[in-house]
Amino acid sequence: MRYAPPGLCVNDFALLRDDDGTYVVLHLQGPWTAEFDHLRMETSYGRATSTDLVGWRPEGAAFGNGLPGRFDERAVWTMHPIRHGHGGDRGATAMFYTGVRGLTPGGWPLQSVGLAYSDRTDGTGWRRHGTGPVVEADARWYRTGERMGWRDPFVVRDDETDGWFMVVCAADASLPVETGGCVAWATSDDLEHWTVHPPLVSPGDVDEFECPVLERLDDGSWLLLGSIGATRGFEAWTAPRLRGPWTRRGPLGPTGSYAPRVIAAPDGSRVVLHTTPRRVGLTDSGERCRGMLAQPKSLVLPQDSAPRLEWWPGLDGWLGEETEEPALHAVGDIGIRGRVEITLRTDADGGCALVVCCDGKNVRVTGPEGAILGETVLPEPATALRVLTVGEYVEVYADDVFVLTTLCYAGRPAPWTAVSDGRTRTIPVRPVRLPDPGRDDASAVWPGPVSGGQTRR
Repeated sequence: MRYAPPGLCVNDFALLRDDDGTYVVLHLQGPWTAEFDHLRMETSYGRATSTDLVGWRPEGAAFGNGLPGRFDERAVWTMHPIRHGHGGDRGATAMFYTGVRGLTPGGWPLQSVGLAYSDRTDGTGWRRHGTGPVVEADARWYRTGERMGWRDPFVVRDDETDGWFMVVCAADASLPVETGGCVAWATSDDLEHWTVHPPLVSPGDVDEFECPVLERLDDGSWLLLGSIGATRGFEAWTAPRLRGPWTRRGPLGPTGSYAPRVIAAPDGSRVVLHTTPRRVGLTDSGERCRGMLAQPKSLVLPQDSAPRLEWWPGLDGWLGEETEEPALHAVGDIGIRGRVEITLRTDADGGCALVVCCDGKNVRVTGPEGAILGETVLPEPATALRVLTVGEYVEVYADDVFVLTTLCYAGRPAPWTAVSDGRTRTIPVRPVRLPDPGRDDASAVWPGPVSGGQTRR
């Protein structure tokens, strides 16, 4: 249901599909610690495989830092592998990736984009194209020294030529650092020689615009997704052509969901996968850290409204029969008429430890003593909620739309109860079957409390 490699955490990632249909994820990885240094600890890509985008099997590291003196000697960050041919001199797969060669005098990472090829389609067997980057920030439009950005490349076929179109996370040199996060773009005829252009999207109110994703829609138009540093969520833009004009469509993934990727599910539908954080020590007081790969959401693209994420039916096969018994991993559906409070877990004394509350447009999740763990305001009052808990991880869907996610390590499983209009009722839930319930590593979900009211450490 979620994934991180044994003993490590997942940060940004990329998805591809092998010739045999197997899904492959390549991801940044590092130790599960609050004192995380991405310049020293993100020095390799992990790799995992799946047949269904839910159960992932760790396959070890697939790529790492360059040799001393090269543009990627310090760290390798977000990547994007693409299928570009059927073998030959350059192979069947190309991967663009972020290389960090060192630091500015002020301690800022110097970033550029490199290229590697592979004869395979399974995310292994990479060989670098030369010893330098293939595209760098152009100082005419982008910051190139202190507080620069030139990372997270994403490449698609150009819709106006026979060549290629790349978007990159960058910093607009014409704007203040605090609001200069933008999407840069470059074009190429051969994947190896690139021409940089002025910003494609520069909102003017974004500190960091990370992990841009381009998806061509069925009508030939384009969807752009981008993670926003300040909100720790991601937003959507649409355009009739790659060169724009781009229209901002607003948040798509709530705070806590980050670094999205789009891929076709086994049933052919478009889904979005994203990362989600964890807390060091598996306690509510622990520092947030690099986290996990969350399960897919359906990407819904209405013609007359903004894109949205909904519950993916592919998860239904992982759900058991309805029960009113306590379950640590469960999904429950609740109809709403007025204010409702749903208790999911209780403390040792029977008090509320995890509660979802909806009051019209306001949705909130609280922990022990009513501490607010997450909240959002809906565009319209909800008529129904779906709540998912997988260990510490909580997701809330309002009228099928993914609207809120948070973490809670407190309490113990209890029958779900909803209070509205002074009346209390029990909510049936469907237990979630985990792909690897016996795994005891960083991929394992919080196992819940033990006897005596204490939680596992």
